[in-house]
Amino acid sequence: MIDLNTLDRDGLCQLFDHTFLKAYAKKEDFEKLCREAKDHHFRMVAINSYPVSLCKKLLQGTDVHVGAAIGFPLGQTDIETKCFETRNAIENGADEIDYVLNIGKLRDHDFAYIEEEMSRIVSICREHGVLVKVIFENCYLDKEEIIAAAKIAGKIRPDFIKTSTGFGTSGATAEDVRLMKETVGDSVKVKAAGGIRDWPTCRQMILAGAERIGTSASIAILQGFLEEKESQR
Repeated sequence: MIDLNTLDRDGLCQLFDHTFLKAYAKKEDFEKLCREAKDHHFRMVAINSYPVSLCKKLLQGTDVHVGAAIGFPLGQTDIETKCFETRNAIENGADEIDYVLNIGKLRDHDFAYIEEEMSRIVSICREHGVLVKVIFENCYLDKEEIIAAAKIAGKIRPDFIKTSTGFGTSGATAEDVRLMKETVGDSVKVKAAGGIRDWPTCRQMILAGAERIGTSASIAILQGFLEEKESQR
């Protein structure tokens, strides 16, 4: 759990997966994204799998990770396809993988499928020393389905479970973060993503148990955090 009382500028920046996942992204967008990540020392840039090699080159010589989104944003490709995409992204330089689980299979309560999918993708990442996060897309799930997926994660042990893609009908909520964290305990971390655009919202997610924040508004959140710190002096 993150201690807000001791959280400083760099500590906050290291929680951010600085995100640009739009279909219309151009080279200059990735150059800007990586420049911002380097300047502010964010933890990772979150991108689709195609520009991984470009961002890896742009971030060469830094400790900023390149994260690839797999099966994104719908999760509706089969396990073999997601495994291929995962391997391809790692070969191109991805340091972290965020994959969308098969939401329909989870809603069908086909938990054996969800477990197999998670196990195979996590195994690939473990083999290559790459962090892996499982995206649930909670806006389409009920409480019992969120718990069921989190319990499977507790067994398979990805590095993180994640609330949302940011492309669903709604994004992260503190309630969902808290539920996910209570279910997995300390065995798996929680990433909050989707609709987190200011420091008060980000703070709620951290208080609920999030240890990574996915957002395209990292700089605005950081500014709000610094302004709050300044006002408390």
